[in-house]
Amino acid sequence: MASKQTLMIGAMVGMTVGGMIPMLWGDDNVFSGSGMFFAMVGGFTGIWLVFWASKKLG
Repeated sequence: MASKQTLMIGAMVGMTVGGMIPMLWGDDNVFSGSGMFFAMVGGFTGIWLVFWASKKLG
């Protein structure tokens, strides 16, 4: 199982990347609804990826 610190790093990286996705179509406001939504999805995805990688790597 991944440590709490590793999961938090995955969440922060995921939220950062997810929050930047709306900028691809020109939405420069990171506090918009789409920015918040994609940041949340990115955070969950980052946590899931760290958890999945920790299971695969032992």
